[in-house]
Amino acid sequence: MSRARLRPGTAAERGFSLLELMVALIVLSIGVLAVARLFPAGTHGQTQDRMQSTASYLAQEELERLGGLAFDDEQLSIGRHPAGSAVEACGPSDHWSRWYEVAAVDPPLDDLKRVTMHVTWSTAGGRSIVLSTYVRP
Repeated sequence: MSRARLRPGTAAERGFSLLELMVALIVLSIGVLAVARLFPAGTHGQTQDRMQSTASYLAQEELERLGGLAFDDEQLSIGRHPAGSAVEACGPSDHWSRWYEVAAVDPPLDDLKRVTMHVTWSTAGGRSIVLSTYVRP
């Protein structure tokens, strides 16, 4: 029985060279780092969405409360509430602030009042939302 000797550079080579392994690890690490960069962006987006959802809830909650008041209630008087540039802190941890404006509607709908609610926040990119509704006697 004779043994066949393997010569360098023949087709009978097996396994990976160290260089091939290093290139594979570099490509894999670039892919992992790219995926890892997506997590902070997703978290930031979730935080902004949560802030906006809470602001919408706070605005809707106050509009529903105002809609249940008598038409001639002082809280539904024409003008900005609270007066001037004051705002009402609201929501969990008072991260949101809100104010509303009551305006008379032009004829022929002059028996209505338009209530416009503004809710703003300064955390997580700070934005604001505006909701409106109409109340009648």
